[in-house]
Amino acid sequence: MTDRQERIRQRAHAIWEQAGRPDGAHQQHWDQATAEIDAETAAPETASRPKPKARQPKPAASKDGSKSKARPRNA
Repeated sequence: MTDRQERIRQRAHAIWEQAGRPDGAHQQHWDQATAEIDAETAAPETASRPKPKARQPKPAASKDGSKSKARPRNA
């Protein structure tokens, strides 16, 4: 049995116990456990991807088409 299968088996058993140990729901518990374990496995991969940088707003163009420059305020 692989590590993944063992983790799924343990999680399915915990789900079964939390549900009150019902008869006949083993496939649903296994499927839920599989989805949870696979999501845990995928989460670190997506977390390590670099996030795109926020785009800086472009300066507004004036009526003549030139870009305006910030002017210091007079105090």
